[in-house]
Formats: sequence, structure tokens, C-alpha cells
Amino acid sequence: MTDNENNFDASEDLRAETAGAAPEVAEHDRTAELEAALAEAKQQTLYAQAEIQNVRRRAEKDAADARAYATTNFARDVLSVNDNLERALATIPAELREDDKLKGLVSGLDATLRELANVFQRNGITRITSLGEALDPNRHQAMMEMPSAEAPGTIVQEMQSGWMIRDRLLRPALVGVAKAAD
Repeated sequence: MTDNENNFDASEDLRAETAGAAPEVAEHDRTAELEAALAEAKQQTLYAQAEIQNVRRRAEKDAADARAYATTNFARDVLSVNDNLERALATIPAELREDDKLKGLVSGLDATLRELANVFQRNGITRITSLGEALDPNRHQAMMEMPSAEAPGTIVQEMQSGWMIRDRLLRPALVGVAKAAD
């Protein structure tokens, strides 16, 4: 064999090795790309599943709130009926309450007010206690300040009762608040 033939055989061997290595390198790059794409697809799937779960929870909470607070506007309107019944009963003097002619009317008004209170209780509507409490701007609306021996900021008069529906304010109590005497 001549030197040229040896060089030719060596270059053929080199070409054969290079040709065999090139597909391996290309295959390795392709595998890495596919693994990266797979990892990204898995990550996107996890994000999508988390988002779906968040949307589901939010929808369930919104539905629960809608069920719990659907009667809010109706309850506000019925509070005026309660106020009027209380005012009507408060204006009846004690001697007329014992009169045989009015006894049925008074007991009917009392029974209606009790039934309304039971309906409120069954639906999670509760009266806010105000007198003697410290003013809470989240539950009370101060209408005036009155000189009083009570600590300043204490509620000394309730002009209109306040109400809650479960944990939300339905109507603030309209109150008079003590201020320091001059």
C-alpha cells in the first residue's frame, strides 16, 4: 500500500466515524429538546389544573355567598315592618294594654313581632346591641353627640336598631354618642 492509499483509508475511517457520531449528537440534541418540551408541557398542565381548582373554589364560594346573602335586600325591606311593629307597641299605654277591647289587638301585635323575630333568627338576621357599647363605625352610625357622665365614645341612645345578616352588616344602628361634659 502506498501512502496515498493509507491516507485514503484513514480519511474513509474518519468519515465513517464522523458520520456515525453526527446522528448520535443530533439524536441527543433532539432528545434534550423533547425532554424540555415535555417538562414545559407538564408545568403548563400543573398551572392549568391549579387555575381550574382556583376557579372551582371561587365559584363554590360565590354560590355559597349567593345562597347565604340572597335575601339581603328583602331583609332590609322587612326591617321597616319590624320597626313599625315595635313603634306601634311602644305607643300603646299600659292601661290600654289591659283593656279588654284592645287586649286581642295588643296580643296579636306581640305575637306578630315574636314570629318576625323567629323568622329573622332562622335566617341569620340578628340585632346589633348598642346601648352602653363603644362606638364601632363598622356597626354604628353616630347621629349626634350628647353630654354624658359615660366615657366619651360610649353609645347612650339608640334611635334606630342595627342589624347583621350572618357576618355582614345589614343596617347600621343609628346612635347618640356620649361626649365629655363641658
